[in-house]
Parts: sequence; C-alpha cells; structure tokens
Amino acid sequence: MADFKDMSMCDLGRGIGAGDIDPRDLAADFLDRAASHPLSSRIYARMMVDRALAEAEAAALRAQNGVRRGLLDGVPVSWKDHFDTAGVATEAGTALLKDRIPSRDAEMVRRGAQAGLVALGKTHMSELAFSGLGLNPITATPPCVNDMEAVSGGSSSGAAASVAFGLAPGAIGSDTGGSVRIPSAWNDLVGLKTTAGRLSLEGVVPLAAAFDTVGPLVKTVEDAAALFAILDGTSAPDLKGATLKGKRLLILDSVVFDDIRDAPLAGFDAAVAKFKDAGAEIHRARVSAVEAAMDLSGILFTVEAYAEWREYIEANPGAMFPRILERFRAGQTFSGVDFVAGWKRLAHLRAEYLKATVGYDAVILPTAPILPPHADRLMTDAEYYVTENLLALRNTRVGNLMGLAALTLPTGVPSCGVILQTPPNTEAQLLRLGAAAEAALA
Repeated sequence: MADFKDMSMCDLGRGIGAGDIDPRDLAADFLDRAASHPLSSRIYARMMVDRALAEAEAAALRAQNGVRRGLLDGVPVSWKDHFDTAGVATEAGTALLKDRIPSRDAEMVRRGAQAGLVALGKTHMSELAFSGLGLNPITATPPCVNDMEAVSGGSSSGAAASVAFGLAPGAIGSDTGGSVRIPSAWNDLVGLKTTAGRLSLEGVVPLAAAFDTVGPLVKTVEDAAALFAILDGTSAPDLKGATLKGKRLLILDSVVFDDIRDAPLAGFDAAVAKFKDAGAEIHRARVSAVEAAMDLSGILFTVEAYAEWREYIEANPGAMFPRILERFRAGQTFSGVDFVAGWKRLAHLRAEYLKATVGYDAVILPTAPILPPHADRLMTDAEYYVTENLLALRNTRVGNLMGLAALTLPTGVPSCGVILQTPPNTEAQLLRLGAAAEAALA
C-alpha cells in the first residue's frame, strides 16, 4: 500500500477513481495516524471519527457504483475550528466560546460534503483568529514542521500542521491578514488567499468580516485549484501547459523588504532566479499605495474585530490570552469618523494599486520577512513577542488591504515562501500562473 500521508489530494482522488484506494481505508489510515501521533492533541482540537467513517463509507459506495462526485470524492480534509460543524463544538480557539455546539454546518463545510470530502476533524487556531503567530496558550500551540520549538504560524496554525505532519491530506482555513499564507509558508505548503467576498462566510466564526476569506492549505497548486473549485462551486481551472515564459512579474520593492531576515530573503531571491530562468520578465518598482495603506490597518482591522467581539470580551476578559485581549481592545481607541474615513481612503488606494500594477501578470514578494519564532520565548520575552508579531503578517497584509487574490509557494528554503498576487476575482489565472511557478521552483 502507498504511504497516503505523502500523497497529494489529487493523487489520492485519482487512486480512488482507478480503484486502487478505498476511501474507507484512506479515512481509517488518517484517523489512526491522528489517534497515535504524539503531537495530535496540539494539532487537532477534536476529531470527527463517526462523521469521517460515514462519509468515507458513502464515498466508497459511490466509487463502486461509478457515480463519484468529482476528483476529490472520498479524500479527507481537516477544518479550522471556526467553521461550524453540526453537533460538534466550534470554539475558534477561545475559552469565550467553550462548548459552543452549532446546529448546522457552515456553507463551506456543506459544499465540501456535497463534493464528497471526508471531514477528519477540527484544527487548533490562534484565539479568535487574531494573530499570525499561531501561539495559543488558551487551547494549544501547534508546532512548526521545520522547528519543533517554533510556532506554526497563524491563525490557521493547526490546519497547516495537520498537513505538514501527515495527519490530513489537505486543510481548509481562513485568511484575514495572512492566516492561510503564513502557516503555509512556515510549513512549506501551498496556501491560497481568495478574494474577500468570493467564498461564503456563512457559519464561519468572524474576525473582521470585510477582510475575512476562506482558503486551502495543501501540498500542491493542483490541490489548491481542486479545493477552490469545490468551495467556489465552479470547475477547477485548467493548469495544463502553464508557463512563465513571457510573463511579467513585478517585485514589490517597498516596505515588504524592511528588516527582512537572511533566510526569507535568500529564499525569495532563489525563487526569483528560477522564475527568470523559466522565462519570466522580472521588474521592480515601488507602489506608494502600499505604504499608505499599511497605516490604515491598525484602524480597519481592530475596530471591526473589537466591534464584533466586544460584548463577549468585556463579559469575561480574564478568559483571554492577554496579548490577544490587548490587540482587540486597541479597536476602541479609534472613532467612527476614523473608521469611515479609513475605508474611504483605502478604496482610493486600492484603485491606485491596481492602476500601478495593471501591466503585470502578478506582483511577487516574500511571504514573511521572518522565520517562525520560538514559542517559549514568545511567552517570556515581551519585546520579542511585539517585534515578531508585528513582522509576521506585515507582508501578507498587503494582499488583504488591497483586496487581492494571493498564493504562497514554498521556495525550497525551509519555512520561506514566495507570494504571487493578482487582482480581485482572478483566482483561475493566479492558480494557472502558480502551477507554472511551482514547476519552476521544483
């Protein structure tokens, strides 16, 4: 039998279609792996064994009868613990929502089930999704696959770890300021940030709804494309024949390189060299709208997040990790005028950004300027926490502020990724370009 944990989701799906893999064996393998893995309790908040076995049984019957629902019918996934799952607790990494049990699945979970995805369990995450580090002393802090003493990146921390440690073939997470792309990069995975508003947030515990997005964390661009198609209710983009030859890529020569560490810069430079070798035209330019937008993030993210959670937080503030509590409460320091003016300003900056980058197939930048920080030091060194927390999401936040689609790919340097970002609602083009970039990086 092949080692399922090393196979991509699409390869597993093809194995099911060829009759070489039984979905029941596949689900049992990952459930057993999770049950026996020494790190499982730091990665999964809870398993959904009965549901997984039932969904695998149904997928096996469809395969036997030649009525599979698609390529990924019968392939398991993990779900970040802020997607509602009927009858199973959804707590979003916080004691404020302890024992919260939804009565129905989130829309994205329903779409996954309709396509035949097998739900393995719910993965740990940063508290209420409000941190890019993945540090969560309230529930659990998943480890990084490249450094067991380091955090895995947040807020989709357990999602990335479930795939990187072989406890799920793929995962579904969310990205408000980088929460799919940072854990994907730090665990050498592919992560897709979709356009805000593209995929349904119904049944997803919110952080800042105007920026919240849903996206996959997986091993390959093909897997990302297949999962995106399921969640989007569309056909998967055709990746065959994708090439970088003649593609114009713009290096975002701006704040994203400030204070960058040696390894992330080396990974990015190596990726750029490979893109150039594959025939891409590489250009560099500053886009002034990016720097201006960065100044707005403290207003727009924190005000909406605190407005969403103020009643829960102030009813029981002692239940929260103090660092996260402090970040939420920052939202009360701004006025309504600040917030409305900020959004008005951001709309103009988004238009400026798109105008400045219209002649390029994608804008590229390092996914993170730092490597994953060490968890124990984050808990004991206040200055280290502040520095690393501010840097963790800085580069990824560009895509959220500008309202873009974005894809992170591993560069070959451990825990260092490269982002390709394109205009809103261009996921199909982005994924095709990502497949070409992935081939060049290989």
